[in-house]
Amino acid sequence: MSFEILGPPPAGSPRPFSEATRAGGLVFVSGHSAPHDPANGVHRGATPAEEVRNALGKVAAILEGAGSGLDRVVQMTMLITDPADYAALNAEYVKHFPGGLPARHTARFGVPTDARVAFACIALAGEST
Repeated sequence: MSFEILGPPPAGSPRPFSEATRAGGLVFVSGHSAPHDPANGVHRGATPAEEVRNALGKVAAILEGAGSGLDRVVQMTMLITDPADYAALNAEYVKHFPGGLPARHTARFGVPTDARVAFACIALAGEST
């Protein structure tokens, strides 16, 4: 079985993972939080809802680049830093899956970041509907 690495890290990157991998008719997206680059005016978001929108926007762009989309996600992992944000994160999350919610699990994460939420997923490869 062949596979394709999508968005490999640049040389010297402190992040030792690619954005995604495509194999066996599936796209496996690494965990991504909302983009954050204050020097260029890019901020994760001031609220949990904004962070969900921005993080899922990043995941959606990766999926689109792989010829897929959020509507083809079959399994999502939601990584959160503070369980107190759970309800607010979920309230926004469900808005991004109007055709039905994919299977999901939620876990706390402790990577050195100020992000409230990050997402990783598995999606069907091929064009989104």
